[in-house]
Amino acid sequence: MTTPSRIAAQMFTLREFCKTPTDIAATMARVRKIGYQAIQASGMGPIETQELAKILSGEGLTCCATHVSLDRLMQEPEKVAEEHHILACRYTAIPIAPVPYRKSAAGYAQCAALATQAARTLQPLGLHVSYHNHSFEFQRFGKKNGLEIFFDHADAKLVGAELDTYWVQHGGGDPAAWIEVLSSRQPLLHLKDLVICEDRQIMAEVGEGNLNWPAILAAAAKVGVQWYIIEQDVCQRDPFESLKISLENLRAMGIS
Repeated sequence: MTTPSRIAAQMFTLREFCKTPTDIAATMARVRKIGYQAIQASGMGPIETQELAKILSGEGLTCCATHVSLDRLMQEPEKVAEEHHILACRYTAIPIAPVPYRKSAAGYAQCAALATQAARTLQPLGLHVSYHNHSFEFQRFGKKNGLEIFFDHADAKLVGAELDTYWVQHGGGDPAAWIEVLSSRQPLLHLKDLVICEDRQIMAEVGEGNLNWPAILAAAAKVGVQWYIIEQDVCQRDPFESLKISLENLRAMGIS
């Protein structure tokens, strides 16, 4: 019996190829041909959930997770849960903290309280909520940075983490250490690498940059990460090729 893959492609990487339902169908076919068995739905153009589910089923793809804004989670929890039920998807993540909450420790605490409220509503509806970080959360407010403040105030039983390896490193953090800090709260992990180009930090395919992948993947295995989600917001080559390189490198590192 073949073990299902735990690796997924974040569709935000391919957002320019997912503007219409026809685009999405063609892109999903290419993603499956590359070798992915799962995707995270994010950054795509408008499409009916039933149609997306049909496309995924037809290609043999699973939707492992989505990105849904905090505002929408708060305002339309039943509709969001229904859409995820159609997709047979148990996980969503808040893709970014709204700007007003990023300016102070109190703002991060308030954002965490709202995320907890949304998660408390959605959990009985079968949906688990996580938070996806960037590097701005590493701004310090006194002795703690924004990400520490957020997770200190978010209910650990309700709000998970979707750590992004690139953005943690970009913010001056240690991705492996952060994975262990958040331990069992982390069902989802975003993977992308970091390189220096002309004195700039830029994104790279997994295994093509400077991140400490042995430490990152060991930490992920230790805490029981369920989905390894490959994302590259900006690619220096064709995004499909970037996703292929990352997939092959990650498999070579022992993740199936």
